[in-house]
Formats: sequence, structure tokens, C-alpha cells
Amino acid sequence: MALSTSAEAPIPVGEVSRLIGGWIDRLGAVWVEGQITQLSRRPGAGVVFLTLRDPSHDVSISVTCFRAVFDAVADVVTEGARVVVHAKPEWYAPRGQLSLRAAEIRPVGVGELLARLERLKKSLAAEGLFDADRKQRLPFLPQLIGLVCGRASAAERDVLENARHRWPAVRFEVRNVPVQGVQAVPRVIEAVRNLDAHPGVDVIVVARGGGSVEDLLPFSDEELVRAVAACRTPVVSAIGHEPDSPLLDLVADLRASTPTDAAKKVVPDVGEEQLRIQQLRDRALRTVRNLLEREERGLAAAVSRPSMAHPHRMVTEREAEVAALVERSRRCLGHLLDRADAELEHTRARVLALSPAATLRRGYAVLQRTDGAVVRAADEVVADEKLRARVADGEFSVRVAKGPG
Repeated sequence: MALSTSAEAPIPVGEVSRLIGGWIDRLGAVWVEGQITQLSRRPGAGVVFLTLRDPSHDVSISVTCFRAVFDAVADVVTEGARVVVHAKPEWYAPRGQLSLRAAEIRPVGVGELLARLERLKKSLAAEGLFDADRKQRLPFLPQLIGLVCGRASAAERDVLENARHRWPAVRFEVRNVPVQGVQAVPRVIEAVRNLDAHPGVDVIVVARGGGSVEDLLPFSDEELVRAVAACRTPVVSAIGHEPDSPLLDLVADLRASTPTDAAKKVVPDVGEEQLRIQQLRDRALRTVRNLLEREERGLAAAVSRPSMAHPHRMVTEREAEVAALVERSRRCLGHLLDRADAELEHTRARVLALSPAATLRRGYAVLQRTDGAVVRAADEVVADEKLRARVADGEFSVRVAKGPG
């Protein structure tokens, strides 16, 4: 129930602590899962103190249990182990502390962990976090590589040495973090987000050497998987060895079997690239040479043609043909003109033979009246009518002596 308090009527701290304790006492026992971060077993003490932490969040709670409860699992439970605890919340009023009183502790076995990872894997896959179409392509030659790894670890050495051996000019932005234990997940997430926000980082490599299933559990954490999925920078997962397959491998843009393999996939080999460039140059040179040789052969074939070897020959041949045609046309035209001339002379002779002038030269005359009309019959004239007579060499006047008849 809500308390009625005010600045004038406050309640004592003890009362508040007592009320909180009363509320917590009404809570039942719960099953809690977490990772043991601190373990205190004092010799002769009947109570064991430990701290249970959520690996995915920065949340811890104190747990107490009787020695007999812990001794039942003491051989398999140590700091860093994942456990399931059946406990009842307790409130220690004098100090205002909340803790759990454990009645049973069960270690989380590898089989159970793998089953949980499989369920988480299916859930994340259903969300599409592992889809190939959301993965980004790595740059061909990154200028700055972000590396998340353990401090002075073999994984860091393998990535740095192999990458610089392949491309000496490559630069790294290294973030050393715990790669196992209770601090691994938040520190790795922090490092990944920090490198993703770095404007100069072109690709991020998360590397760790091999280890047991429990050692690699931080790299299957759901929060870490989602943080990598949200990265705008391409992420390469290089966790463990070839058989190891944490969920980070599935969500990363590229999976490398080992840290050494990551170095090979992130940067090209300068020797191989120089060889490839030389091969491309040789190929280009051969292509240009083949093209020039082909064009030279085509040019030689074109030059060797008669029209190119003797360019005036065609003109000379055509000149002779034109001259022959001109001569032929002249002969044809001459024959036509001669024939036309002969026909014209023949026609002229016929015309002359049939013309009135020719008749007059044979002694005939043409009589015409004064109006120019030709006299064709004797009854057309009258006595004393004056006529004009035309002969071959001229004309003269005549007079009709008597009438017709």
C-alpha cells in the first residue's frame, strides 16, 4: 500500500527499510541464471558468499548460501561459471541490501548451453540478422583497420604481423578488451561501437584465439550479435579455429576461420597484386601488339592492291576506254550525219524536181491576175484583161486578145 508522507510528516529510515523488507519477504523463491564473478569461501564459515552477474548487462546481485549447498557443486563451479540458482530474495534491513538466499545451485552444462545457443540462433535468423543480402562488401584496400582483441594476445599478433607482411602500409586502430569472463561482452560491444563511430575506420576485425565452448560464449551473446548487426562499418569475425562457430560468425559481414585468415581476407597481398598488375600489363601489351600487327597486315594488303600500288593505272585504263568510246561515238555520229546528208540531198533533189521553179525552167509560165490569183482555166479571163506571166527567169505583162474560146 502507498504511504502517506510529506516533508512535515516523514517516516524514519528504519521504517522504510522494514517496509521494503516486508514487501520482499512476500516474494516467492525464483530460479535465476547468471555467471559467478566473485566467490568467497572463508575457512570454518558456514555461509558462502558469491556475486551473480548477468553476462549481457552490467547488473549483479549478491547471493548467500549455506556451505552444504555450495559443497554439493564445489567441484564443478568456480568463478566465471554459469549457474542456475534457486533462491529467495532477502532484504538486510540494517544495511539496506538486497540479496538472494540460495537453496540449490546447478551448473549450466555444455549441452544445455549449446541448446540455448541453438534456440537463440533460430530466433535471430528468423529476424533476418544472418541474411546474406544485408552483409556488406569489404573494401579492397582499407586505409585503417579497427581490431578488437585481447591485450598482447596471439590473435592480435597474428592479425598485425600477417596483415603488415601482406601490405606493409596498412594501419590499425587497436582496442584491447577482455575476450572471456564477465567483462568480455560489454567491453567488446563498447569497442565495436567505438570503432564503428570512428570516421577513418574502413573495416572492423573481432579476433580471438581458440578455446572451449564456455570461453567462446561471449561471442554468441545476443546483445553483442545485435550490436554487430547494427554496425555501418563492415565487420570480420575471426573467433577461435575452423571448427568453432559462435553466433558472431553468422552476423558478421565476413567470417574468417582464424585470426591469420582474417588478415589474409582483409588486406590484399602486395606481391600478388604486383604480379597481377604485371600480368595485366603483359596482357595489355600483347593485345596492343596483336592489334598493331593485324592493322599492319591489313595496311600491307591494302597497299599491295593494284589500285594502291599503281594508282595511275586505273586512270590510264579509263582514259583509253573513254578515248575508244569517244572515237566510236564520233564514227557513229559521222555515219548518222552522212546518212542524213544523203537523205537530205535526195529529198532536195526530189523537191527541186517537183518544185514550180523547175517546171518554169522547162518552159512553162504561170499567169496571174493583178490581184495575184493564178489563172487555171481559159474561161477565168476576159478580153483585153491584163495579166502577169511568170517564167523561170522573171515575169512580164500580157493582155488577153479575145475572150474565151
